Amino acid sequence: MCSTALCLQSSGSNEGENLDASLQDCTIEKQRGVVRFLWVEGVKPVEIHRRMLAQYGQSNMSQRKVYEWVEKFKSGRTRVTGEGRSGRPSTSHGRKAFSPQEYRN
Repeated sequence: MCSTALCLQSSGSNEGENLDASLQDCTIEKQRGVVRFLWVEGVKPVEIHRRMLAQYGQSNMSQRKVYEWVEKFKSGRTRVTGEGRSGRPSTSHGRKAFSPQEYRN
């Protein structure tokens, strides 16, 4: 199923009674898919944000992010998932964070 389905799947209900709740819990990847879908249809970023805000409420991505993703799609990006990051991996997983005072002792 395409992720641009506007997150209209209700969680386990065929009657659509959970539709509002499922829209509020829509993942950022699905929202990016909606941005891409609407942009491909020629909808301007300001209108994309307005329409998404009406559907997703406070769970919606910011207008700035909508513009950023439209620019990414214009540049040829097709994926809506995050990309791996370069650089040194974090080494603090599972370790206690020490304060500067603890290092002095």
